[in-house]
Order: sequence, then structure tokens, then C-alpha cells
Amino acid sequence: MAAEGGGAKPVAQSRMENFRKVRTSEEESPLPFPNLPPDVVEMKVKEGSKIRNLMNFAMAQMELKGSRQIVFSGCGRAVTKTITCVEIMKRKLGGLHQITKVRYKTLLEVWENQDPLPGGPAQNLTVHKNVPSICILLSRDPLDPNQTGYQPPEPRHGLGTQLSEAGEDTSSSSSKGLKRPLPPPREELLTKKLQVRVPDSPRGSGTTDRQLDQHH
Repeated sequence: MAAEGGGAKPVAQSRMENFRKVRTSEEESPLPFPNLPPDVVEMKVKEGSKIRNLMNFAMAQMELKGSRQIVFSGCGRAVTKTITCVEIMKRKLGGLHQITKVRYKTLLEVWENQDPLPGGPAQNLTVHKNVPSICILLSRDPLDPNQTGYQPPEPRHGLGTQLSEAGEDTSSSSSKGLKRPLPPPREELLTKKLQVRVPDSPRGSGTTDRQLDQHH
């Protein structure tokens, strides 16, 4: 009996391997933003979506057609790509108000049996999966700052743009900024050295005070 039980497990496993995912769909749910215009554009980002295609369409809506608001949404493995699209648009347009909402959505996966057997399992299986989802609203018009997830507009030319355009100039200016705090420690070290020398040469104390007065 033990031998028969051990041989039945691979058979069941091999039957499950015959199933292949043929379709994935999302349960429809309203956008989590109140007072949206009925014609607002929603960019539904998928795992296999091309960022370039998404951004070409989104930028055309905002720049050519004059849309005031746009929504990017994605779930599961598309969440990261959704955030990337939002950051690209904010960098290109600038001055956009943002509200971010995170929630869970249900995915419906349909699996099809590629090798059905008489009396075996059903031809198709439907699997319900709860996955994290993100919805991000970008608006040219001001939004309610009291809403959860609100972010004010960022400068049009952010740090990333400055780095790409200025290159070495930005790095040199930042390095200069890092050198600004250095003079005070040098003065403190100089003062400490002079204070140590004062007991050894009492006559030089007046000279030391003069040097410090001249220095300041």
C-alpha cells in the first residue's frame, strides 16, 4: 500500500502540470477618488505594458488634448511600473498635484487543462487572487491637501533633471556645498593648538590674542 501511495503522488502532480493559465482579468471597481470628471483618463498599467507606449498616450492627453487630470492604476507586479510612469510624467510636466491610494483588488485567473482525461478534473479552473493595487491621481488643478495620500507639486526641474542636464556642474556645486562647513572645524583646531601653546610661553599669549583678533 505504501508503494501505491508513493506512486499516486507524481501522477496527481503531473495532471496539475497540464494546466496552463490562459486568461487574467480584474474585477471592476470604481476609482477611489471623489468628484472625478466623467471623462477622466485612466491609464491601466499591466505587467507586460510598455512604458514608452503608456507615456506617449498619457502625454498626448495632457498636452495635446488639454486634460486637467489623469489616473494611473496597476496591481500585482504592475505596481512598480505604475509608479515609474507617474514619476516620469511629474518630471516632464511639473506642477502636478498628486493623491495616492493603496488597496487590494481581486484577480480572476482562468487555467485550462491541456491534456484532459476521461473522468478527470474540470476542463477549466478559475482562481481568485487578492493582490495589492495602487491608484495615483495627477492633476493640474489643486486638490484637497487634507486627503490621505496627498502630495504637493514638485519643482519642474528636479534633482534628477539637473543631474542629467548639468552633469559635472551640479556635482561641483554640490561638492562646494559640502566644503562650506569645513572652515569652522579648522578654526577650532587652530584655536585649540594656540591654547595648548599658551602655558608653555606666557609671553606669547599676547601675540596669540593678537593673532586671534586679526583672524576674526
